Amino acid sequence: MTISVNPDVTNEVLATKAWLDEIVIGLNICPFAKKEFVNNTIHYHLSKTEQVKTALHEFIEQCRYLQNHDELETSLIIYANGFRGFDRYLDLVEYANDLLVDSGFEGIFQIASMHPEYCFDGDDYDDASNYTNRSPYPIIHIIRETSMSRVLSVYNEPEKIPKNNIKLTQKKGTNFFKEVLTRIHKKHNKS
Repeated sequence: MTISVNPDVTNEVLATKAWLDEIVIGLNICPFAKKEFVNNTIHYHLSKTEQVKTALHEFIEQCRYLQNHDELETSLIIYANGFRGFDRYLDLVEYANDLLVDSGFEGIFQIASMHPEYCFDGDDYDDASNYTNRSPYPIIHIIRETSMSRVLSVYNEPEKIPKNNIKLTQKKGTNFFKEVLTRIHKKHNKS
């Protein structure tokens, strides 16, 4: 007997939603996320794969899924078990970007990356600014380019968002973000 599980209520998706609500939206890290979160136009795809080839197949399938569902603005591929090592994850993101181009999706979609060990090149691992991209699980975020262009065109000084986020995260401090992510994991983890 097969039991069907609603992917929107898995621990990984619930943890991701809590992170979006508390960090990304709550601290306004991404000023465009709230509308999509509230309107339920984010597709959450839980991936159980740990292999690059399978992950790339899922990635391109998610691009097609998003392309065929105009009611959705964005898709988050959440890796439940795979790509925990940041370097391996970065390789996956690079391959996914290449596949985006090779599959004809360049200019249609773009990728944003989030990872529990995210570290900007040249930053110390414990620098609070890394928490602008640190998430409960490794995530590849597929974004519609037309939607992003549209919101950026009406947003006042969008080029200041990264700098403002760095100031905010440094003001909050690394311990704040560690505590929030630890709490989210405890709340949404079976073990």
